[in-house]
Amino acid sequence: MPTPASLPAFLGASLEGRVEIDTQELLSANWGRLTKYGFRYRRSDGDWQPQVREVYDRGHGAVLLPYDPVRRHVLLTRQFRLPALVSGHAEELIEAPAGLLDNADPETRIRLEVEEETGYRLGPVEQLFAPFMSPGSLTERLTFFIAPYSPADRISDGGGKADEGEDITVLDLPFDEVMAMVAAGRIPDAKTILLLYHLALTVFRA
Repeated sequence: MPTPASLPAFLGASLEGRVEIDTQELLSANWGRLTKYGFRYRRSDGDWQPQVREVYDRGHGAVLLPYDPVRRHVLLTRQFRLPALVSGHAEELIEAPAGLLDNADPETRIRLEVEEETGYRLGPVEQLFAPFMSPGSLTERLTFFIAPYSPADRISDGGGKADEGEDITVLDLPFDEVMAMVAAGRIPDAKTILLLYHLALTVFRA
């Protein structure tokens, strides 16, 4: 495997001196902030190119997939997501518990989210990575976690907060069944698919 010093120059190339922001226009500041930027970008051939982009900032988030290593199960949620509906997905979305950080650190926030959504109080959690989820338009970085659980960890029914519009169904499903659902297109949520494949390559590796 190449060392950082031997990697091609275009990998991890610095943007210092290559971007000049000329204008910023706030278009919306409701749930998040939508800003229109006018800027100049120096291309790889040295030419400066004017561009305009809209950037949506709703903060960062965290997601966690609980897994039961004894029963070979995973814990998921099912809930209504308006953006998925208007994009043509006419079913409730099946996904791993997730939420915005709201000024908390990722582990603290995701523990609370899992408890609120699923009713399970987790023990040790494992942090994996924190990628940009849609860097062409969103500022959001999502911190990914996994954690073991057992039926004994359930302390409430979960379901989320009704006063925040949440109406969540908790799904305790066999891992192999869930992977078949991904293959059939029944679980189209990207963050959940990433975590399921991580488990397939590590915890539940054959």
